[in-house]
Amino acid sequence: VQLQASGGGLVQPGGSLTLSCATSGFPVNNYAIGWFRQAPGKEREGVSCIGRSDGSLYYVNSVKGRFTISRDNVKNTVYLQMNSLKPEDTAAYYCATDLRYGCTKVWTDAQYWGQGTLVTVSS
Repeated sequence: VQLQASGGGLVQPGGSLTLSCATSGFPVNNYAIGWFRQAPGKEREGVSCIGRSDGSLYYVNSVKGRFTISRDNVKNTVYLQMNSLKPEDTAAYYCATDLRYGCTKVWTDAQYWGQGTLVTVSS
């Protein structure tokens, strides 16, 4: 099971970025995928989760209406479209999966983790 996040970078407040999570070793359409972030000096938090076959979507309140999680089953990739970015969105973003559970809410932990990608929102 492997996951690799990419797409981070420096963006101005109000801007947009799309993060990608490339997966291998498991059929991504059959398992839930979560996005997490960790800002400097802060605890890791769950940001979003896309469910297994039903594709249910969950978001932490601070990103609702601004972030969209989606999945491309052909490319085995999950995306996090981030709009209206704020300085407080600055963090290392990680994608992860847990082959034991689906998601009925944003996860607080996961079984397998990808390498993070850094998002910096600054003018």
